[in-house]
Amino acid sequence: MTTAAQTSLTGLWHGQFSYPRAMAPEFFSATLLETSDLLGGSIQETIQNGRHKGKTFYASISGQRSGNQIRFTKRYETPPLAHSILYESTLNADATEIEGTWTVPNSWSGKFLMIRSSGVAAKSSKRVAEKI
Repeated sequence: MTTAAQTSLTGLWHGQFSYPRAMAPEFFSATLLETSDLLGGSIQETIQNGRHKGKTFYASISGQRSGNQIRFTKRYETPPLAHSILYESTLNADATEIEGTWTVPNSWSGKFLMIRSSGVAAKSSKRVAEKI
């Protein structure tokens, strides 16, 4: 039996985050790469609300994982959204959902959810190169 702690987060995730105000949620796609307990990757989102509606923004993420607890920082790379957002979350038992909260320090926060299909979750494995 594979547990979430044994399953790599590496892969494509789809998600949404909610604002603390009366605005519709935003949607994004994330490509994660997990090595040991470190997490990296990128996020792409096309804004559906507010003054940036219709614009696509890119962000990098870096963080770490401890069992089913995941913490990372998302850094927008496209002005005018050049700032960082902190994420704290929990991975579900079958490693198909990451759910938690996001926070812009000293500003506002909200909830988020990332999902992937259960067939995509892959067991962590160590590859050994063979010299031919």
